[in-house]
Amino acid sequence: MNKKIMIEGRDLVIGYGDAPPILNGLSFDIYEKDRFIILGESGSGKSTLLKAIIGLNPARSGTVKFMGRELTYPIPENDPFYKEIGILYQNSALLNSMTIEENVMLPINMHYPNFNSKVALEIAREKLFQVNLYEHRKKYPPELSGGMKKRAALARAMVTDPKIIFFDEPQAGLDPVTAKGMDELFVKMNEDLGITLVTVTHELLSIKRAGKTILMIGDKKLAFLGTLDEALNSDIFKVKRFFNVDKFS
Repeated sequence: MNKKIMIEGRDLVIGYGDAPPILNGLSFDIYEKDRFIILGESGSGKSTLLKAIIGLNPARSGTVKFMGRELTYPIPENDPFYKEIGILYQNSALLNSMTIEENVMLPINMHYPNFNSKVALEIAREKLFQVNLYEHRKKYPPELSGGMKKRAALARAMVTDPKIIFFDEPQAGLDPVTAKGMDELFVKMNEDLGITLVTVTHELLSIKRAGKTILMIGDKKLAFLGTLDEALNSDIFKVKRFFNVDKFS
Protein backbone atom coordinates (compact mmCIF):
# COMPACT_ATOMS: atom_id res chain seq x y z
CA MET A 1 0.00 0.00 0.00
CA ASN A 2 1.35 3.44 -0.97
CA LYS A 3 1.85 5.89 1.85
CA LYS A 4 -0.25 9.04 1.81
CA ILE A 5 1.72 12.29 1.52
CA MET A 6 0.61 14.81 4.14
CA ILE A 7 2.97 17.69 3.28
CA GLU A 8 4.73 18.13 -0.04
CA GLY A 9 7.35 20.87 -0.34
CA ARG A 10 8.92 21.67 -3.72
CA ASP A 11 11.82 24.00 -4.59
CA LEU A 12 11.29 26.22 -1.55
CA VAL A 13 13.33 29.42 -1.32
CA ILE A 14 12.84 31.04 2.08
CA GLY A 15 14.19 34.19 3.70
CA TYR A 16 13.30 37.32 5.64
CA GLY A 17 12.72 40.71 4.05
CA ASP A 18 15.28 41.72 1.43
CA ALA A 19 18.12 39.70 2.98
CA PRO A 20 19.67 36.80 1.05
CA PRO A 21 17.67 33.57 1.35
CA ILE A 22 18.26 31.36 4.39
CA LEU A 23 17.06 28.22 2.56
CA ASN A 24 17.38 27.59 -1.14
CA GLY A 25 15.67 24.92 -3.24
CA LEU A 26 14.35 22.55 -0.55
CA SER A 27 12.10 19.68 -1.67
CA PHE A 28 10.66 16.96 0.59
CA ASP A 29 7.62 14.82 1.36
CA ILE A 30 6.17 14.18 4.82
CA TYR A 31 4.12 11.00 4.93
CA GLU A 32 1.09 10.05 7.01
CA LYS A 33 1.87 8.72 10.51
CA ASP A 34 5.54 9.69 10.23
CA ARG A 35 7.67 11.18 12.99
CA PHE A 36 9.54 13.67 10.83
CA ILE A 37 12.54 15.47 12.32
CA ILE A 38 13.94 18.76 10.95
CA LEU A 39 17.48 19.28 12.22
CA GLY A 40 20.56 21.32 11.56
CA GLU A 41 23.09 23.51 13.30
CA SER A 42 21.99 26.67 15.14
CA GLY A 43 20.96 29.30 12.62
CA SER A 44 20.65 26.80 9.78
CA GLY A 45 16.97 27.60 9.17
CA LYS A 46 15.10 24.78 10.95
CA SER A 47 12.41 27.00 12.47
CA THR A 48 12.39 29.13 9.30
CA LEU A 49 11.30 26.08 7.32
CA LEU A 50 8.58 25.28 9.85
CA LYS A 51 7.30 28.87 9.73
CA ALA A 52 7.16 28.71 5.95
CA ILE A 53 5.05 25.55 5.98
CA ILE A 54 2.48 26.85 8.46
CA GLY A 55 2.30 30.32 6.92
CA LEU A 56 4.06 32.48 9.51
CA ASN A 57 6.80 33.38 7.00
CA PRO A 58 5.81 32.11 3.54
CA ALA A 59 8.45 30.98 1.07
CA ARG A 60 9.56 33.44 -1.61
CA SER A 61 9.09 30.77 -4.25
CA GLY A 62 8.22 27.12 -4.53
CA THR A 63 5.07 25.31 -3.44
CA VAL A 64 3.68 23.60 -0.35
CA LYS A 65 0.81 21.14 -0.66
CA PHE A 66 -1.26 19.78 2.23
CA MET A 67 -2.90 16.45 1.44
CA GLY A 68 -2.65 17.21 -2.28
CA ARG A 69 -3.98 20.78 -2.10
CA GLU A 70 -1.57 23.61 -2.80
CA LEU A 71 -1.56 26.17 -0.01
CA THR A 72 -1.93 29.82 -1.02
CA TYR A 73 -0.19 32.30 1.26
CA PRO A 74 -1.15 34.16 3.32
CA ILE A 75 -3.40 31.33 4.48
CA PRO A 76 -6.83 32.66 5.56
CA GLU A 77 -7.58 32.15 9.25
CA ASN A 78 -10.68 30.10 8.38
CA ASP A 79 -8.82 27.84 5.94
CA PRO A 80 -9.42 24.10 6.60
CA PHE A 81 -5.63 23.70 6.89
CA TYR A 82 -5.65 25.27 10.34
CA LYS A 83 -8.41 22.93 11.49
CA GLU A 84 -6.34 19.91 10.48
CA ILE A 85 -3.06 20.87 12.18
CA GLY A 86 -1.84 21.51 15.71
CA ILE A 87 1.18 23.59 16.73
CA LEU A 88 3.28 23.38 19.89
CA TYR A 89 5.43 26.50 20.12
CA GLN A 90 8.84 26.55 21.79
CA ASN A 91 7.66 28.75 24.70
CA SER A 92 4.30 26.87 24.96
CA ALA A 93 2.44 30.19 24.28
CA LEU A 94 -0.18 29.65 26.98
CA LEU A 95 -2.29 32.64 28.08
CA ASN A 96 -1.62 33.39 31.74
CA SER A 97 -5.05 34.95 32.22
CA MET A 98 -6.81 31.66 31.46
CA THR A 99 -6.93 28.33 33.28
CA ILE A 100 -5.28 25.35 31.64
CA GLU A 101 -8.59 23.92 30.46
CA GLU A 102 -9.59 27.30 29.03
CA ASN A 103 -6.28 27.45 27.15
CA VAL A 104 -6.86 23.99 25.73
CA MET A 105 -10.37 24.97 24.54
CA LEU A 106 -9.05 27.94 22.53
CA PRO A 107 -8.65 26.18 19.14
CA ILE A 108 -12.21 24.86 19.35
CA ASN A 109 -13.57 28.30 20.16
CA MET A 110 -11.49 29.84 17.37
CA HIS A 111 -12.27 27.41 14.57
CA TYR A 112 -15.76 26.30 15.63
CA PRO A 113 -17.39 29.38 17.24
CA ASN A 114 -20.83 27.73 17.36
CA PHE A 115 -19.59 24.54 18.99
CA ASN A 116 -21.41 23.46 22.15
CA SER A 117 -19.39 24.89 25.05
CA LYS A 118 -20.09 21.96 27.39
CA VAL A 119 -18.92 19.46 24.79
CA ALA A 120 -15.84 21.60 24.08
CA LEU A 121 -15.00 21.55 27.79
CA GLU A 122 -15.38 17.76 27.89
CA ILE A 123 -13.04 17.40 24.91
CA ALA A 124 -10.47 19.71 26.52
CA ARG A 125 -10.57 17.72 29.73
CA GLU A 126 -10.18 14.47 27.80
CA LYS A 127 -7.01 15.80 26.17
CA LEU A 128 -5.68 16.97 29.52
CA PHE A 129 -6.31 13.48 30.89
CA GLN A 130 -4.30 12.02 27.99
CA VAL A 131 -1.28 14.15 28.93
CA ASN A 132 -1.71 13.51 32.68
CA LEU A 133 -2.83 17.04 33.56
CA TYR A 134 -6.51 16.52 34.34
CA GLU A 135 -6.03 17.17 38.06
CA HIS A 136 -4.37 20.50 37.22
CA ARG A 137 -7.04 21.70 34.80
CA LYS A 138 -8.16 24.63 37.01
CA LYS A 139 -4.64 25.98 37.51
CA TYR A 140 -3.13 28.91 35.63
CA PRO A 141 0.08 28.63 33.55
CA PRO A 142 2.33 30.40 36.11
CA GLU A 143 1.42 27.65 38.59
CA LEU A 144 2.84 24.91 36.35
CA SER A 145 6.39 23.63 35.85
CA GLY A 146 8.05 23.90 32.46
CA GLY A 147 7.25 20.31 31.61
CA MET A 148 3.62 20.69 32.64
CA LYS A 149 3.29 23.78 30.44
CA LYS A 150 4.62 21.80 27.48
CA ARG A 151 2.07 19.04 28.13
CA ALA A 152 -0.73 21.60 28.43
CA ALA A 153 0.35 23.11 25.11
CA LEU A 154 0.38 19.61 23.64
CA ALA A 155 -3.19 19.02 24.85
CA ARG A 156 -4.21 22.28 23.15
CA ALA A 157 -2.47 21.19 19.92
CA MET A 158 -4.40 17.90 20.08
CA VAL A 159 -7.83 19.27 20.95
CA THR A 160 -9.26 19.44 17.41
CA ASP A 161 -7.95 15.93 16.62
CA PRO A 162 -5.51 17.20 13.97
CA LYS A 163 -3.98 15.02 11.29
CA ILE A 164 -0.55 16.54 11.87
CA ILE A 165 1.16 18.37 14.75
CA PHE A 166 4.16 20.68 14.37
CA PHE A 167 6.64 21.06 17.23
CA ASP A 168 9.27 23.80 17.55
CA GLU A 169 12.05 22.68 19.93
CA PRO A 170 9.63 20.87 22.30
CA GLN A 171 12.40 19.78 24.69
CA ALA A 172 13.88 23.27 25.08
CA GLY A 173 14.30 24.16 28.76
CA LEU A 174 13.34 20.70 30.04
CA ASP A 175 15.44 18.52 32.32
CA PRO A 176 16.52 15.14 30.87
CA VAL A 177 13.86 13.11 32.72
CA THR A 178 11.02 15.40 31.62
CA ALA A 179 12.35 15.51 28.05
CA LYS A 180 12.41 11.70 27.94
CA GLY A 181 8.81 11.62 29.18
CA MET A 182 7.76 14.04 26.44
CA ASP A 183 9.44 11.89 23.79
CA GLU A 184 7.63 8.82 25.05
CA LEU A 185 4.34 10.73 24.94
CA PHE A 186 5.02 11.78 21.32
CA VAL A 187 5.71 8.19 20.27
CA LYS A 188 2.55 6.98 22.02
CA MET A 189 0.44 9.66 20.27
CA ASN A 190 1.92 8.72 16.93
CA GLU A 191 1.49 4.97 17.35
CA ASP A 192 -1.87 4.92 19.16
CA LEU A 193 -3.63 7.83 17.43
CA GLY A 194 -1.87 7.83 14.07
CA ILE A 195 -1.01 11.54 14.26
CA THR A 196 1.80 12.69 11.96
CA LEU A 197 4.48 14.57 13.91
CA VAL A 198 6.87 17.17 12.49
CA THR A 199 9.52 18.28 14.98
CA VAL A 200 12.20 20.95 14.80
CA THR A 201 14.96 19.99 17.22
CA HIS A 202 18.69 19.59 17.72
CA GLU A 203 18.40 17.34 20.80
CA LEU A 204 20.29 14.19 19.83
CA LEU A 205 18.77 11.89 22.44
CA SER A 206 15.25 12.97 21.55
CA ILE A 207 15.90 12.42 17.87
CA LYS A 208 17.13 8.88 18.54
CA ARG A 209 14.16 8.15 20.84
CA ALA A 210 11.35 9.61 18.76
CA GLY A 211 12.54 10.13 15.19
CA LYS A 212 11.65 8.06 12.13
CA THR A 213 12.53 10.31 9.18
CA ILE A 214 15.34 12.87 9.22
CA LEU A 215 15.63 16.06 7.16
CA MET A 216 18.93 17.84 7.77
CA ILE A 217 19.67 21.36 6.60
CA GLY A 218 23.20 22.47 5.81
CA ASP A 219 24.68 25.39 3.84
CA LYS A 220 21.19 26.72 3.02
CA LYS A 221 20.08 23.53 1.30
CA LEU A 222 19.00 19.97 1.92
CA ALA A 223 21.97 18.06 3.33
CA PHE A 224 20.17 14.78 4.05
CA LEU A 225 16.72 13.21 3.81
CA GLY A 226 16.14 9.63 4.88
CA THR A 227 15.31 7.29 7.74
CA LEU A 228 16.86 7.53 11.19
CA ASP A 229 18.81 4.31 10.55
CA GLU A 230 20.16 5.74 7.31
CA ALA A 231 21.18 8.92 9.11
CA LEU A 232 22.96 6.97 11.85
CA ASN A 233 24.95 5.09 9.22
CA SER A 234 25.48 7.94 6.76
CA ASP A 235 28.90 8.82 5.36
CA ILE A 236 27.89 12.45 4.75
CA PHE A 237 30.25 14.45 6.97
CA LYS A 238 27.67 16.85 8.46
CA VAL A 239 25.29 13.99 9.27
CA LYS A 240 28.05 11.78 10.62
CA ARG A 241 29.39 14.58 12.81
CA PHE A 242 25.95 15.32 14.25
CA PHE A 243 25.11 11.74 15.17
CA ASN A 244 28.63 10.90 16.36
CA VAL A 245 29.34 14.12 18.21
CA ASP A 246 31.58 12.41 20.78
CA LYS A 247 33.94 11.26 18.04
CA PHE A 248 34.32 14.78 16.67
CA SER A 249 34.50 16.73 19.94
